[in-house]
Amino acid sequence: MAETFVIRTATPDDLDQIDALLGRSYPVLLKEAYPPSLMVMAVPLISKAQPRLLASGTYFVVTDEDQIIGAGGWTRALPGGAGKGTAGVGNIRHVVTDHRRVRQGIGRRLMTHIDETARVAGIELLNCMSTLMAEPFYASVGFKTLGPITVNLQRGIEFPAIHMQKRL
Repeated sequence: MAETFVIRTATPDDLDQIDALLGRSYPVLLKEAYPPSLMVMAVPLISKAQPRLLASGTYFVVTDEDQIIGAGGWTRALPGGAGKGTAGVGNIRHVVTDHRRVRQGIGRRLMTHIDETARVAGIELLNCMSTLMAEPFYASVGFKTLGPITVNLQRGIEFPAIHMQKRL
């Protein structure tokens, strides 16, 4: 079967499709790694597309015909708007593949595109806050595990993750 997906820069017009992708896929992809009590609180917070990210020029979608089947990107700014970041350092942002399309090369192609665009922009090091079950995927595309971290999604909602890095 021929590969039909295309990677393009996301736009604010992609908001509804990315919301739908995150909303249907994160619950399925994350359920094995996180307890139901955390999923009930965390999924509504992490499964919303971020308008500023969609308008950044460094966030991308993977499409198959007109359907968005993957999304992700990088920014110089730190996730959560906690600062502008450091020169030469980028941060992987909100990566997802449709749960019905995993293991088809979508995520790997997307990460290759992310690496290439970051490198062209002068990024030398990429940080990633991986979900617990995505650590093997990120390792397979060259990220090194630095250790466990906790992402504070909202007051009282702490989300276990893995801090990873990759030199470009």
